[in-house]
Amino acid sequence: MTITDRAEGTAIYSPYANVTERQLQPPALAISTVIFALRPSVASGRPTLWLPLVRRIREPFRGLWALPGGPLTQQDSLQGAAARNLQETTGLTPRYLEQLYAFGGLHRSPSQRVVSIVYWALVQPTEAALAQESENVRWFRADKLEALAFDHNEIVDYALWRLRNKMEYGSIAYHLLGSTFTLAQVREVYEAVLDRELDPANFRRQLKATPQIEATGEYLQGGKHRPPRLYRYTGTTASGENPVPEPHRTPDSQPGPDPHPDSGALHQLSGAPAIPTNGP
Repeated sequence: MTITDRAEGTAIYSPYANVTERQLQPPALAISTVIFALRPSVASGRPTLWLPLVRRIREPFRGLWALPGGPLTQQDSLQGAAARNLQETTGLTPRYLEQLYAFGGLHRSPSQRVVSIVYWALVQPTEAALAQESENVRWFRADKLEALAFDHNEIVDYALWRLRNKMEYGSIAYHLLGSTFTLAQVREVYEAVLDRELDPANFRRQLKATPQIEATGEYLQGGKHRPPRLYRYTGTTASGENPVPEPHRTPDSQPGPDPHPDSGALHQLSGAPAIPTNGP
């Protein structure tokens, strides 16, 4: 007999099942999602990466924060389950939703074998502001996380690595912006994701030389200084339905950086973290 644990993304076995019965059960399948958005830093007010987490309300790891998730049902596709779980826990319906990786270590959960298919999503600041927050659903800075349940810290680290690699493709940054933006706002996205400052003049020069960046006839109003011009991105944006192709690798191989010929401020790769082997 199993008991569905929707808040944490697993289906836990009945405490009345003995060890042999649990070992004979097939692995449980779960869907979890790392969702990134830009929100102002409390200290500086500059945009930083944040993500919503859900507080666990039962064992194991009761009281710790975890990624939003839920069990995979017979009625859902993988992406449909990820979208539904996000809607139910945070109220968000992100337009960028892409499969990140499958995590299936032998000892990911202390009570059962769990295979989690993890998605990652990007939302614009205006969308993130609509997210439902409560005592058990809260936003956290992605680079200042406390100890999470299971191996979710490692999963977030891996999602950050993927996001930083994808930034060099050009289109991924615009999922974190509105339909129009200033060049300074684009630089703030890159600085928030890469976690370091970029030279404003060089970055502006590279952006203005990009064919897909088109100036509009509008200006951002409300500032103290001369209003900056607004731009739009006219290229094709990658999405979860048609992600940028990745190099082939076996499930157990270590992922490498995405190949892309580029240089300068828009080409910032970091080393891949180790694939986590325990936690749902």
